[in-house]
This record gives sequence, structure tokens and C-alpha cells, in this order.
Amino acid sequence: MKHYLIAGLGGVLAGALVTTQLAGPLLAQETGRSAPIYEQLELFGNVFERIRTDYVEAPDDKELIEAAINGMLTSLDPHSGFLSADDYSDMQTQTRGSFGGLGIEVSQEEGMVKVVAPIDDTPAANAGVEPGDFITHVNGESLLGLTLDQAVDMMRGPVGSDITITILREGESEPFDLTMARDTIKLTVVRSRVEGHAVVLRVSTFNDETYDTLVTELEKAVTEAGGIDKVTGFVLDLRNNPGGLLNQAISVSDAFLDAGEIVSTRGRSADESERWNAEGGDLAEGKPMVVLVNGGSASASEIVAGALQDHRRAIVVGEKSFGKGSVQTVMPVTADSAIRLTTARYFTPSGRSIQALGIQPDILVAQPRPAPTEDEEESRTESSFDRSEADLRGALGNDVSDEDREQMEREAAEVEATAALRDEDYQLAYAVDVLKGLAAVSFRADQVPAAVTPAVTGEGAGDGSEDDDAADRG
Repeated sequence: MKHYLIAGLGGVLAGALVTTQLAGPLLAQETGRSAPIYEQLELFGNVFERIRTDYVEAPDDKELIEAAINGMLTSLDPHSGFLSADDYSDMQTQTRGSFGGLGIEVSQEEGMVKVVAPIDDTPAANAGVEPGDFITHVNGESLLGLTLDQAVDMMRGPVGSDITITILREGESEPFDLTMARDTIKLTVVRSRVEGHAVVLRVSTFNDETYDTLVTELEKAVTEAGGIDKVTGFVLDLRNNPGGLLNQAISVSDAFLDAGEIVSTRGRSADESERWNAEGGDLAEGKPMVVLVNGGSASASEIVAGALQDHRRAIVVGEKSFGKGSVQTVMPVTADSAIRLTTARYFTPSGRSIQALGIQPDILVAQPRPAPTEDEEESRTESSFDRSEADLRGALGNDVSDEDREQMEREAAEVEATAALRDEDYQLAYAVDVLKGLAAVSFRADQVPAAVTPAVTGEGAGDGSEDDDAADRG
């Protein structure tokens, strides 16, 4: 690190010599402006030497300088910082898809460690850590006053070892402890499933594998659903996705857009601004889309949600996102260390900066608190009393073909499956219902001739009752 600083200062001095030969007055002006900087650097040198000679214990020079650099960077914003050799190696490992720890993305807010999002199927997620939680203690030791890197180091340890973190959560009157075992975190970046005729793509992070895995999982799910013609639409689940690589967010957005701007970044000077546009090709082939977000959706997740929302390509459902609208560049400064520096803000296609504001969903849907207890559920079930026409004595039958009956039974099973999904994941069930409604509207607009008028044959006929189920879910 010292060699690097000297090389930098050497470059400045060499440049000053050439300037003297070419333009003395300009050098005088520049020297006047730089004088306070050199005075502050001299102050730093004096303090550094005072610590080396007079501190109660002999400090490690390398650690002292790295701490000073990190302090300088973290004073700028919560996302800038110094990456030591170990931290730099860990970061490179994480962008490739596996690392050790609790499986939790954290930031620092007013000196406190705040959870951005737990990662799916990790010790933190399984123990019940939630976005917005504050971690105050690790194994009884306070994190107050530590840097973010120091706090993260305290949470690291051998795989399989137990750790207890103390959580401060909004809505809870007292802090509480969560105990879990550290584990090797292998990120499953994209998972797919089919709910009814909707394809659900759960994206947990944006690393080097995200786009390729998304393509593979999408194709697999479409095949499982019986082909693209059978698919009503796609749910892109970005909840609790803390972000990651910008290029991967651009690729995922481009996967569902045929044209237009995806995102732009604006740096300190105009020539540092960049803009990325979509290329032709939509993996969803124009099918309706819903994007799910919540308070744990940050950075790259917000880029994707913002791009699809601004282009009216998807309906955004859920809760307001985290609001991290800045871009960090990792710049190596030695062979094994780097700095992470905020270099730009990003803007959605409509020109929105979501820094500190987040992506506002088109449809606000909060995830309900835990379901009623077994006793409450049993009481509610016993009090319900459902009857239909078929239950009435002497009711007329309905002679439908076996094929039609099987179709009706399949449709009923799909509706029941979505209803059951509400108990497991209300927001996802809502997204599936939105897709079903969009598909129904599209079907009627495309395939029902305008000249056809439903015949009113009896009470309730032709009143749009086929949509009653969807209306009840709203």
C-alpha cells in the first residue's frame, strides 16, 4: 500500500515539473489550491507517527493504514469501503455463487447493522431473520461502534458452529435472540415452479450465473406447463433479493423487453454517464408479467422492476422496495486489495432516481402476519356453512360429457391450489391471480367477436359471473 501511495505522489511531482516548464502562472494557481490538501496530508502523517511511537501497544502499520483508508471511504456513504485481501477474495467468491456464513445481506444505518434481506434457504432465512431487522449483538457482544466489515467478521466462523444474534424489530417491544448454525452458503440464484398455468421465476440474487440460470429455468418451467401456449403469464419474484451485478440486472431486464432503454447511470461528469438499451427478443413471448418486490428488494432488483414497470411490460405487486439507487465500482488498488466506491446514480427508463425512495408497486399487497392458530382455524371451520344448488333435495342434474366434467374438475383444482397458496405465500397467490385476470381479459379481447351478444336465459345469466371468483380475490 505504501509503494502505491508513493507511486501516486511521484506521478504528481513529475507532472508539476513539466507544467513549470510550460506555464508557470498556471502552476502557481494550482499550487495555491492544493496547499490545504498537502497540509492535511502532513497532518495525517504526523498523527500516524504519533500513534506509532506513543500508543500504549505497538500497532500494526498495515492495519492502521487500511483502517484509515476505510474510515475515509465509509465517511462518504454506507456502500463505499476498503476491501482487504480477505474481503476482496470473499466478494469475488460471492459473485461466483458460494460463500460461508449466515446467508444475510446487511448494510449500516446510523451506526447500526441493518438487514437488507436474508437469502433463501440459508441459516438466517430459516431462523426467521426479516428485512429491516437491526442486529445489535453477536453472541452477547455489542456491534455498536463497529464498522460494517468488523460486524460481518464477527458473524463469520467455522461451518457448523452456533451463533446467537440479537434482533431489534419494528413492532416488537423488546429485542430477542435468534440462534442458528453457520453454514456454507451455496446460492440457488433462480428457481422455477408452475402454479396453475403461471410460471413463477424466483430470482434470489444477481451474480455471474443469474441470466443463464434464468433462461434454463424458464425453459424448464414452460415445458412443464405444456408449452408457451398453455402459460397464462410469468411471475418474476424479486422479493428479498439484495441485488448484485449491474450487467446481470440489465440482461434479465433485456430478457423480457424487445426495445427501449433499460437503465442509465449518471456519474460526476457528463462523459461518465452510460445508457443501456434492450435488444430484440422476449423470452416470455409477450405473455403478461407480474414482478413481486418488497422491502428486501434492492439495487439490481430495483433496476429490473423499474425497467419493466416503466415500459408497462409488467405489473409490480408487493411492497415498496429498499431504495438503493447508487452504483458501486470495485477498483483494485494492489494485487490483492481494492476499494468499493460509489461512482454513479442509476435512473429508470422514465428518468426516475429511486435513491432512498424505492420502487412503488402498482398494486400494494402486504404479506399478512402468521395465520391463525389451530384452535382459531378449527373454530372458524366449524362455524362455516357452505351450501350450493347441488345440495338441495330434488335439484336438477346436469348432463355434461365426461370430458367437460374432467375439464371443470381440473379448473376447480387449480382454483383450490391457488387458494391454498394464500396460506403459504399471500403475495405470490395474489400475483398468480393477477396473471389469471390479465389472461382472461386478453382472451376475451382477442377471441370473442364484438357482434356476439350473450343471450339472457335466466337469473344471473350473462352478468359476468364467470369473473366473480377473481373479483372476490381483489
